[in-house]
Amino acid sequence: MAAAQHSAGSGALKRAVGPWGSYTWGYADVGADIYVALGLVIATAAGAANVAFLFAGLIYVTVGLAYTELSAMYPLAGGGQVWVMRGLGDIFGFTAGWSVLLAFTVDIALFAFISVSYINRLLPGVVNHLPWVVVESLGLVLILLILNVRGVRESSRLNEIAGGIDILAESGLIFIGFLLAFAPHYYAQQVGYFWGHFDTSRLLLGTSLAIISFVGLESISQAAQETQRPTTVIPRTSIALILTILAYAIALSNLALGVVSWQSYDPSSTGRKFCGHLARAACQEAHRQHENAPMVWLATHLPYVGPFMAPVIAFLGAILLLISSNSGVYGSSRIVYAMAKNDLMPKFFTKISPRFNTPVVALLVFCAIAAIELVGAGLTPNTLQTLAEMYAFSAAVNYLLVFVALLRLRFTDPETPRSFRVPWNVPIRRKGETYSVPIIGVLGMLSLMSVLGMVILTNPIGRKFGPAWVVLGLIFYVFYRRRRRLPVLRSVPRDWSAEQLEAYEDSGELELADEYRDALRRRKRLDRGDAEAPIL
Repeated sequence: MAAAQHSAGSGALKRAVGPWGSYTWGYADVGADIYVALGLVIATAAGAANVAFLFAGLIYVTVGLAYTELSAMYPLAGGGQVWVMRGLGDIFGFTAGWSVLLAFTVDIALFAFISVSYINRLLPGVVNHLPWVVVESLGLVLILLILNVRGVRESSRLNEIAGGIDILAESGLIFIGFLLAFAPHYYAQQVGYFWGHFDTSRLLLGTSLAIISFVGLESISQAAQETQRPTTVIPRTSIALILTILAYAIALSNLALGVVSWQSYDPSSTGRKFCGHLARAACQEAHRQHENAPMVWLATHLPYVGPFMAPVIAFLGAILLLISSNSGVYGSSRIVYAMAKNDLMPKFFTKISPRFNTPVVALLVFCAIAAIELVGAGLTPNTLQTLAEMYAFSAAVNYLLVFVALLRLRFTDPETPRSFRVPWNVPIRRKGETYSVPIIGVLGMLSLMSVLGMVILTNPIGRKFGPAWVVLGLIFYVFYRRRRRLPVLRSVPRDWSAEQLEAYEDSGELELADEYRDALRRRKRLDRGDAEAPIL
C-alpha cells in the first residue's frame, strides 16, 4: 500500500514534495549558508577567502555527486544515515545519523540566530545585543516547531516561494556588484596582502568554516520518502543545486574582496585597525554587525543602488535563513524517525500525529535540543563562531562515513539500479566479478579525512564538543540496544530488498522495481551456480 494511503497511526509519511520543492529544500539550507559563512570566512582567511571557498566547493562537488547516486538508489527517509547503515552496519549507521542530528540541531540554532540578526538590521534603533538576540531566536524556533507539526506541505510551500525570490536577489546582487562596484586593483591588493603575509592556520580554519557554506544536500535526501518520483527528481535537483551554490559561493567571495575591506569583518586586533577613531567596544560591535549580516554589509557598498539593495538583502536573508532553520527542524525529525524505525533509537520517535501525520515526538525533542545549544552558545564569547565550529565537525564526520558507504555498496549491493552513477569509474575484478570504483568517491573520502583533520586542529569548539556529542551518543546507543536485547556491534537482520521494492512502487518507479527484481533473481541463480537458468 502506498505511504500516502496509510493511516496516521501506521507511521507513514505523505508524498507531498515535487521537483521544485525538492530543489528548494536543499537550496534553503545551502543557499542560506553564504549569508552566514561569508563574514566568518573573510574574517578568518582574509584575502584567501576565495581560495577557501574554492577548496570547500570542490569537496562539495564530490559530496554532491555521492549524495545524488545514493539518494536515487534508496528513496527512503533518513538519507546518509540509512546509506551508512546499509553499507557499513548498524553502529556506523547510528554514528552517521547522530552526527547529522548535531548538524541539523545546530542548523536550527545557527540560522535562527543569524535570521534575527538580519531582521534587526531592518528595524531602526535595534542592535544585535545578547541576550535579546538569543531570546528572539528561541521565539523563531518555537514558530518553526508549530509549522512543522502542521505538516510538510506548509513547510515546503514556504521554501519554494522564498527560495525562488532569493535566487533572483543574489543573482542581481552579483550582477550589479561586478558591474558597478568591483575594483580589480583593490581586489589584487587584498588578495596580495594575504599571500604576502601567508598564514597557514588562517587558511585552514577558513576552509573548514567554508564547508558550512555547502551543507544542505542532506535536506533533499531527507525528503526522499516524501518526494514524488524520487529516483527521477532527486538526481536532477541535486545536480542543479550543486551548480547553483558553487557558482554563488565563488562569485560572492570574489566580489566581496573587490568591494569591501576584509578587515571590516575581522574582530581581532588586525581588524580593529579598520575602525580608526572608534572606541574598542564600538568597534567590536561594528564588527559583530558586519559578521552577523555580511551580505547586507556587501550590499551597502554598491553605488547608486546600495541604499535600496541593502534592506532588500536583509529581508530576503532573514527569510531564507528562517527557512534554512526550518529545514533543520524538518531534517532532524526525519532522521530520528528513520533511526527509530531501524532500531537505532527508541520506538516512540516513530509516533505520528493522528491529525497532521507528522513525527511530533521527534520534532519536540530535537527542537528542545536546538534551543539548549542556542542558549549554551549564547554564553560563549562568540555565539556565531561556536555554532559554526560544531556544525563543521558534524558535517565532516557524516560526509566521511557516506563516502565509505558509497565505496562499499559498489561491492555489496550491485543489484540496486543506479539511475545516476558517480562518474570516472575504474573496473576492478574480485572473486570472478567486475565492480566499478568511482575515482571521485576515493578523492572525496580522502578530502573529507583532511577536512576533519583541519576541523580538529583549527576549531577549538569543534574538537571538544563534536567528539563529546559522538561519545555520548554511542553510550546511549549501547544502553538502548542492550535494554532491547539487540546486538551492539552487529546489525539487526532486515529485509532491505522488500523495503526497497515497496519504496519504488510507492513512489511510482515501477520500471526500477522490475529491474531490481530481475537483478535479485539473477543474483540468486548465480549464488546457486545456475547461471544458465532463465529468469522467471
